[in-house]
Amino acid sequence: MTVHLKPELEAIIQADVERGPYQSVDEFVERAVKSLHEQEEWLARDRAGIAEQIEHGFAQSERGELIDGDEVPALLRARRAARQNRD
Repeated sequence: MTVHLKPELEAIIQADVERGPYQSVDEFVERAVKSLHEQEEWLARDRAGIAEQIEHGFAQSERGELIDGDEVPALLRARRAARQNRD
């Protein structure tokens, strides 16, 4: 298979290979394709749950139940810490 990439994309891939996390362009592409495939599978599998969460959040915003933007980083840190403590 032959793939033609824009020069900007080739430069990004080459920089990542040179940086070290990938041994070759082939490895980079393989991992990128697998990651994209896993992400698409997750989205397809969990589409209903994602839509439900969006609807829930929209309903909260319609009721005026919003979080101040300045509070969000601290809230996310607390949720992350709680998840890590559970694991």
